[in-house]
Amino acid sequence: MIEAIERFFLETVGKELCVFFCSMLPIIECRGSIPLGWGLGLPWWQTALLSIAGNLLPVPFILLFIRAFLNWMRRCSVKWLNRVAAWLDRKIEKHKGTIEKYSYWGVLIFVGIPLPGTGAWTGTMIASVLGLEPKRSFVAALGGVLLATVIMSLISGSVFALV
Repeated sequence: MIEAIERFFLETVGKELCVFFCSMLPIIECRGSIPLGWGLGLPWWQTALLSIAGNLLPVPFILLFIRAFLNWMRRCSVKWLNRVAAWLDRKIEKHKGTIEKYSYWGVLIFVGIPLPGTGAWTGTMIASVLGLEPKRSFVAALGGVLLATVIMSLISGSVFALV
């Protein structure tokens, strides 16, 4: 089954778009797309560029629309949307102290450290909910994505060099 899914994506979408789309996914982002690109045999620079582009694509939409979307989800009569909104609220509340303390530098650091629960999606969501200025938040997220890309490229390159 896994081989069929893999074959479908690689034959239909291609290696490059697999890396690009993987980096767009929340939670996975660069942490998953960079090892994927290395594993698929793409050059490091192509993997990095595709990962950065895919990881940054959702950021402006998150910065501009997440507050309205969360408010709609909280008021929605569909119960599972209320639960998702409550989960997102807890996630934001858990991590907002770091960003509140350091402002835009907090966004950069939070996005740049490739640990579970951090990344461009969560960092820009928190920045938006805290009311930080979208343009400066985007620049901070860009810096964080670049930092995460460098860290993950170094880790992936080291691991693949050992194999």
